[in-house]
Amino acid sequence: MSPTVGVFGGSGFYSFLDDVEEVAVATPYGPPSARIRIGEIEGSRVAFMPRHGDNHELPPHRINYRANVWAMREVGATRIVGPCACGSLKPELAPGTFVVADQFVDRTRGREDTFYDGPQTTHVAAADPYCADLRAMLVAAAEELEIPVVDGGTVVVIGGPRFSTRAESRWFSAAGWDVVNMTQYPEAWLSRELELCYANVSLVTDYDVGLEGMPGAEPVSADAAFRVFAENLDRLRALLFRAVPRIGPQPNDICANALSSAIVH
Repeated sequence: MSPTVGVFGGSGFYSFLDDVEEVAVATPYGPPSARIRIGEIEGSRVAFMPRHGDNHELPPHRINYRANVWAMREVGATRIVGPCACGSLKPELAPGTFVVADQFVDRTRGREDTFYDGPQTTHVAAADPYCADLRAMLVAAAEELEIPVVDGGTVVVIGGPRFSTRAESRWFSAAGWDVVNMTQYPEAWLSRELELCYANVSLVTDYDVGLEGMPGAEPVSADAAFRVFAENLDRLRALLFRAVPRIGPQPNDICANALSSAIVH
């Protein structure tokens, strides 16, 4: 059997595969956002879950991220792609651009963001939180499809459900961060804690409000962000259909060995 590639669908991305088997997975952390859909792309086994639930009933701060990532591992996924919508913090990152992030900054609070609550103390290194191998495949696939893509970038993750104030947005931009999102943390990080590979594709839906003077930098609305995301769903689907069949078994990389030097004895 081919290795299983996991895909977490973001806002407006409730279906990805057509001919699927739905699997309900129980986890020690409660129910995940939805049943996992198992299907194939060119012979590659794919597990898909809409992170906000089947009808977008779960706002970012209410998603059970631990249950979602645990469930993906339970169905055999060792390599995960997590597309998401995001706001741009830089003038050159126009709506419609895909950013394959290589760093995140966590500005959330109160989220259950670790599997390691004791009694054994575990400190997983976080220097490079996204899988370099998966990232390279996603960037290459986007370039082949002539999709505007940026290789690398920092996503700052806010708690939501509110958007940023102008002051917060200017602060994020001044810090040199690239895009802002509400779901990348702790999803990406929990994947590393379970020694899974994880890569992100951030789809820019708007200029964030701190970029005064840019077209579209008016106060962002959910309707406007969803509209741009919907307009680019076909490109995102094409990117994933191009990349997923190329994703082989998990290599012996930093993702697969995240716990090797993390456990305090």
